[in-house]
Amino acid sequence: QVLRGHVGLVVPDLEGVKQRLTALTESGKLEGTAFTCNADNGYVSATCPWGNKYRVYQAGDFGGMNLGIPYVEFDVPPGTAAGIGQFYMEVMKAPYTLTQDINGGVAHVKVGRDQELVFRETADPLPDYDGHHIAIYVANFSGPHKFLCEHGLITQESDQHQYRFEDIVHPETGKVLFKIEHEVRSLFHPMYGREMVNRNPSQNLRSYSRGSDVLVGV
Repeated sequence: QVLRGHVGLVVPDLEGVKQRLTALTESGKLEGTAFTCNADNGYVSATCPWGNKYRVYQAGDFGGMNLGIPYVEFDVPPGTAAGIGQFYMEVMKAPYTLTQDINGGVAHVKVGRDQELVFRETADPLPDYDGHHIAIYVANFSGPHKFLCEHGLITQESDQHQYRFEDIVHPETGKVLFKIEHEVRSLFHPMYGREMVNRNPSQNLRSYSRGSDVLVGV
């Protein structure tokens, strides 16, 4: 599955990421795949072997985050960004701002501290949706469910702490604006607040430091 857009990542050591990606490129192990990487203006852009795109930033560029995902950006059809933002504000109760670039509207939906979903309009043709999804935790679990259920948008009732929907619609007209499956979880979901563990990539046999296997972020 390939995201129609890219994922933003923040790391505490961008130079280390550059070194590891350079070594991986020079090894030739991923030749014949979609893998690429480049140092751009202030970040590293990389495409994984399956075609998913990432932009990696140095900590400090996104508030107090030093390890994490500050945003996920989706490419969306022209004329849809404002309606998408309205959907999140009215249905999911997530505030948004609407800006403009040379290609059209850009909706920035706030989904957490120093985190947002970005929907950027593009005139480029978009590939068909292939089923990839995002998971979100919401304090108001039943409110969005009521709207989605009334409009026939619930695609799965997983259990009392989770449901799914796929279509982002204009809240006034019901027109489908974009497709991305949302796995919606309540704050009572058993996986809410679990500790996220990231492997420390600087650990190796020659410079191993006991107790430093986990890359700690904020």
